[in-house]
Amino acid sequence: RVGAVWLALVLALIVLPSALGVSLGISEAYMWVLVKTLEWATIRIEKGVKKPQPQMLKTPATNGIIERDETPMEKEIARLHRVDFEFSDIFYFCRKGFEAIVEDEVTQRFSSEELVSWNLLTRTNVNFHYISLRLSVVWGIGVIVRYCFLLPLRFTLAAIGITSMIVGTTMVGQLPNSSVKNYLSEVVHLTCSRILVRALSGTIHYHNKENKPQKGGICVANHTSPIDAIILTNDGCYAMVGQVHGGLMGVIQRAAVKACPHVWFERSEMKDRLLVTKRLREHVADKSKLPILIFPEGTCINNTSVMMFKKGSFEIGGTIYPVAIKYDPQFGDAFWNSSKYNIVSYLLRIMTSWAIVCNVWYMPPMVRKEGEDAVQFANRVRSAIARQGGLTELPWDGGLKRAKVKDTFKEEQQKNYSKMLVRNGSIG
Repeated sequence: RVGAVWLALVLALIVLPSALGVSLGISEAYMWVLVKTLEWATIRIEKGVKKPQPQMLKTPATNGIIERDETPMEKEIARLHRVDFEFSDIFYFCRKGFEAIVEDEVTQRFSSEELVSWNLLTRTNVNFHYISLRLSVVWGIGVIVRYCFLLPLRFTLAAIGITSMIVGTTMVGQLPNSSVKNYLSEVVHLTCSRILVRALSGTIHYHNKENKPQKGGICVANHTSPIDAIILTNDGCYAMVGQVHGGLMGVIQRAAVKACPHVWFERSEMKDRLLVTKRLREHVADKSKLPILIFPEGTCINNTSVMMFKKGSFEIGGTIYPVAIKYDPQFGDAFWNSSKYNIVSYLLRIMTSWAIVCNVWYMPPMVRKEGEDAVQFANRVRSAIARQGGLTELPWDGGLKRAKVKDTFKEEQQKNYSKMLVRNGSIG
């Protein structure tokens, strides 16, 4: 009986309003209480520090622990007036190596970003080691609320959303191809995405909706989390592109592709660039099909930066619709560090956070200019997304998350040093 009452309340107060795209004000009230609580916690932390240092509390630790002097190799070695190799030259390379090991630009993008103030979830700043008794009591109450109320509620909503997605797309998939089928497919995807967003206590602010991706186009966005796709489909339908999975994800993929022209590839096909490009071009050529959603970074970055875009997405042709996504880490860390957490652990962390709050900016469409190659086009789109989202733009390949540095990068430094010696007369 208790379970039936619980399910009825969830359906009546959350699921039904979500499906209709309306709000009863419950989420807004929850967010108001949450914001006030975190503001109070921040004040308590500042009062609890024996020697207040406002500048430390307001500056994220991600600014770096190493003070770098970005000067050319020639000036750092300071031997332009000499012509012979000196043993002391190796200290320049040793120092650069130590700096890279302690803090390099790439590795720190694959760990959770530092918080300006503690959000009563984790301590990620040295300023938060002192906690008053009152603050500890609030933290304890928060643990009870998150694990004993929010987690069961979110799990229930997620189960309803996933089940509805599988059943709905399977039923729609039995219909013959027509405008009615396409309409019903979009209704199912939008409805289920809205329920899943409620399962994350999601508060999403969409900006510049007049620039929303259109059919026959390609939507390109920065990548922070697997839930990026849900965040975007909550406001519109897309054709997903990705690798075929097994388990529950595979069940969802097989059901969804029956109702909507998603593009799923087998693992062996993903390695065949020509095949992938061919299938994507065929999809874009049909202006009646939904816009393709692609995350060209190829891996999740920690919500602070945009890394190198793979050029394949920009060789297809057609119109590119850039989208910038920026999460607010104050309410929960949306970044998925797949090297540290499996998908189950990650979802548990997400569902036991306070909420998922983010901003989504739809940007004006972009097309490839005459004489512009795919790499240049990709870099131009990446720069636009980084500027709009307030993200740091980095030229590095996100694949370095799991791969070793290419030998060409090492050889580049060796060549620069050799050229310097040749110029000074040490060689030849």
